[in-house]
Amino acid sequence: MNGGAGGNARLVALGLLADVLDRGRNLGDAKDVDGAARAHARHLAYGVLRWYGALDWFAGRLLQKPLRSRDLDIHRLLLIGLFQLWRDGTPPHAAIHECAECARLRNKAWAVGLVNAVLRRFQREQSRLDEEIATRDERFAHPPWLLDALRADWPQDWPAIVAANNRQAPLWLRLDRRHDRAETLRRLRAEGFEVDAHAFAPDAVCVTPARAATRLPGFDAGRFSVQDPAAQLAVDVLAVADGQRVLDACAAPGGKTGHLLERCNALDLTALDRSAERLERVTENLVRLGVADRVRTVAADAAEPATWWDGQPFDRILLDAPCTATGVIRRHPEIKWLRTTAQVDAALAQQRRLLDALWPLLARGGMLLYATCSVLRAENEHQVRHFVATRADAASEPIDGPWGRDTAHGRQILPGEQEMDGFFYARIRKTS
Repeated sequence: MNGGAGGNARLVALGLLADVLDRGRNLGDAKDVDGAARAHARHLAYGVLRWYGALDWFAGRLLQKPLRSRDLDIHRLLLIGLFQLWRDGTPPHAAIHECAECARLRNKAWAVGLVNAVLRRFQREQSRLDEEIATRDERFAHPPWLLDALRADWPQDWPAIVAANNRQAPLWLRLDRRHDRAETLRRLRAEGFEVDAHAFAPDAVCVTPARAATRLPGFDAGRFSVQDPAAQLAVDVLAVADGQRVLDACAAPGGKTGHLLERCNALDLTALDRSAERLERVTENLVRLGVADRVRTVAADAAEPATWWDGQPFDRILLDAPCTATGVIRRHPEIKWLRTTAQVDAALAQQRRLLDALWPLLARGGMLLYATCSVLRAENEHQVRHFVATRADAASEPIDGPWGRDTAHGRQILPGEQEMDGFFYARIRKTS
C-alpha cells in the first residue's frame, strides 16, 4: 500500500485498489489500512471494483487521451470520483473537490485541474452518457469472458445473476445452537440491530445494519459466526450423525468445520487444509467457538492422501473444492477482475485431482458432498457428471429442498436467490 495516506480515505482506497489490480490480492485480506479511514476507504474500493467496467468506460469517454501507465493513480482517482457521483450519492462538490485535491497530495499538481475537469464534465453529460452505456455490455460491469460464460450457462437467468453480483451482500450470521437463541437475538436487538431469520437455513439470521462481526455482542463468546445461508446448508445436505468418521477436506477458513461440531457432539472429524497458515485461522475460529478439542487439524494436500491418511475409511467426506468463486462476487467484487479463463481451467483440473484422490478414502455406502461457491456449470454439474460416468461405484443422489434448483447432478443456488450466495452441492454415494 502506498504510504502517506494518513486519514485520507481516498488515498487509502487507492492503495487498496493497487493491491487488487496490480498485485492480485483479495480486498478482504488487506490489513494495513489506517484506522480512521478504514470504513470509508473500503467502501470506496469495493464500490470501484463492483462497477469497475462501467467506470472505466466512462473515464475513457471523458478523457481526451489515455493517461500514462505511471499515472494509474490519477486514473483510479477518477474512478473513485465517478463512483461517488454515479452510484454513491456523494454531494458533487465533495466528490470533485476531494478527488482533485488527492492529486495534489500525490505530488501531481498538474492533475488537479484534469480530475476537476473530467468529473465536472461527467456531471454535465451524465444523461447522455447514461443513455449511451445503456446499450453497451459495459453497463453490467463484468469482464467479457465471464459475461459470455454466464449467458451460455444461464441463458434465462444471467441478467439476474449480474444484477445480484452488483449488489452489496447482506450480513448473515450462523447462530450456535448450543447457546440460547432467544438470548442471542435479544442482545443483538438491544444494540439496535434488526434481526431476521432465513426461510430455509435454520441457523441463519440477517443483521441490519451490517457491522464488523467482532463489534457485535456475543461474538467473543462464540454465540455466532459470519456465514452465508448457502454455505450453512452444507451440514444438512451432508447428513452427518454422531459416531461417524468425517473428513472436511478443504477446511479453511473453518466455517463448515465449526458448524459440523456445533451440530454434533461425537463426530470423529478431521479438518484438512494444504495451507498451514490458513489452518491456524481455522483453529482460531474453533477456539472461539469452544470446539477446537473435538477435531484433528492436519496441514496437508488432500490430493496426496499417502502423506496424511491413516488407512481408515471415512463415512462422509466434505469436499468444498477450490473454485473460481463466481458465486460470491457480491461479497468479493474483485473476483471479476482477478479471474481469467486460464484460472477456470486450473480450477477444473484441481477439482478432478481432488475427486480422484479422495474417492478411495470413502467407505462403502458412504457419501461425498462436492461443493463449490461457483455458478459455472463446468465446475459444478458437468464436473460431477464426468466423475460418476467414469466410476462404476459412484452414483449421484438427488438433493431435495425448497431452495435452489435441481440439476442433473446436484443442486444449484444462483446469487441473490432467497438472499443467498451462489453455491452448488452434489451428493455422490459409494455404491460398492
